[in-house]
Amino acid sequence: MTYIVALTGGIGSGKTTVSNCFKKIGVNIIDTDIIARNIIEHDKYISSSIKKKFGKKILNLDHSINRFLLRKYIFNEKNYRVWLENLLHPKIYQETKRQIKLVESNWCLWVVPLLIEKKLEKKAHRVLLVDIPVKEQIKRIVKRDNITFLEAKKIISLQATRNKRISISDDIIFNKKNMKKMNLYISYFNLLYSYLSNEYYKNKTINIKKNYLTTFY
Repeated sequence: MTYIVALTGGIGSGKTTVSNCFKKIGVNIIDTDIIARNIIEHDKYISSSIKKKFGKKILNLDHSINRFLLRKYIFNEKNYRVWLENLLHPKIYQETKRQIKLVESNWCLWVVPLLIEKKLEKKAHRVLLVDIPVKEQIKRIVKRDNITFLEAKKIISLQATRNKRISISDDIIFNKKNMKKMNLYISYFNLLYSYLSNEYYKNKTINIKKNYLTTFY
């Protein structure tokens, strides 16, 4: 079994920045957001089901699905959100398992924004959290997604709390957008997870959990 490190964090925390840093040094990345995007774009059954459910209001001019508009609907209506998750998540999990089997690096980074909400933390050998204060989250996603302060707060309220994410994590990076420091953190974690994965493959019992061995602030 591949040694899996789950990367999680609230919306706007910088998960993509961190995963891209790991990717640059050769770590295999399995990103559930990218998997979901590809499924929506290329799975005809999924895309037609979404179009039928939501209608023209979530479509671009070329009749492709506008993921930003779709997200607005599901964050504002629980029934829509549950319906979409039930449609997508089995496909996402199936593709995740397929990609894990193809991993070539010592360990893989599994990017899962809803790790806690979907109770998936036990599927990983270790959890790495990208952490920022809630005020900074709101500021970032208001600017990034061109949404209102209230919309940003609503999205964050539907996710696990910051304290809950911290409580289940083994390692934490506080993302201050300092790329020099970030690259140092990534180098350290790559060495740590390479060591842990090697020990795991030797005896299948290595378990240096828990909370938390490494915190970079």
